Amino acid sequence: MSARNPGMELDLAWVSRVRVNQPAVLRRAQQVQTRRAVKKEWQAAWLLKAVTCIDLTTLSGDDTPSNVRRLCFKAKHPIRDDLMESMGMQDKGITSAAVCVYPSRVCDAVKALKAAKCNIPVASVATGFPAGQTLLKTRLEEVRLAVEDGASEIDIVINRTLALTAQWEALYDEIRQFREACGEAHMKTILAVGELGSFSNIYKASLVAMMAGSDFIKTSTGKEGVNATFPVAIVMVRAIREYFWKTGVKVGFKPAGGISSAKDSLLWLSLIKEELGEEWLSPALFRLGASSLLSDIERQIFHYVTGRYAAYHDLPMA
Repeated sequence: MSARNPGMELDLAWVSRVRVNQPAVLRRAQQVQTRRAVKKEWQAAWLLKAVTCIDLTTLSGDDTPSNVRRLCFKAKHPIRDDLMESMGMQDKGITSAAVCVYPSRVCDAVKALKAAKCNIPVASVATGFPAGQTLLKTRLEEVRLAVEDGASEIDIVINRTLALTAQWEALYDEIRQFREACGEAHMKTILAVGELGSFSNIYKASLVAMMAGSDFIKTSTGKEGVNATFPVAIVMVRAIREYFWKTGVKVGFKPAGGISSAKDSLLWLSLIKEELGEEWLSPALFRLGASSLLSDIERQIFHYVTGRYAAYHDLPMA
């Protein structure tokens, strides 16, 4: 991951000056979605880049140790070995960026990756995911326990009530406490944008999260009605860009929720390259939170290599 964000003192004057031109945001989002897709070997190369940015995720009520072991195996071998050999990419060390699980499954993931002799980081959601409505003491303890169990990345959720009622100082203080509880682990802050009400609130929450020391800001839990959309992403990445211009600190971005097609992943990469620059096109500063995206990317790679679309039995681990 990138260097840690040290954060800064809360600048309420900066937050209060935020204005978002909604029609301009929507026009820009429309431009992104009408981009012509790259083809053939260029598409395959960009899809492999997307694979390296995926936080391969399972956040289900029926998660078991065996599910998590399977997920970890797939994170280490995201694309079938023979397909990688056909492209001459078998020795490039292409893996998923991280494995993301519930706190109770962190030990299973750490154990599975260690057995596979793999140093892919384990990320854990925490702080009362997905609603963030448990007591602050409980949320802080959940972060500490996940880190103790071996999580090196923590995806926290903010208290949306504080953002909706413009209690920016209280939100800043909570996120600072989560930052401290993370210790050496990197912290991604989930804004749950579908529940923040307006683009201005999303921009303000993004700024406050970065001022409080977030290493990444993340769109959604994947459990809200509205998750990662391009208009929301434009608002968030421009907050990241402004924060970088003013502080010199690079903060990462993670869209999550509803990203399931290979075509989607190419559009996200294109957006990041245009809005933030090529330096953000790495797992150190860009992640895709997804559970089913990798399956479609592998199908597209299969088609590129073989010239036909995969049957179910061709990609049993997808």
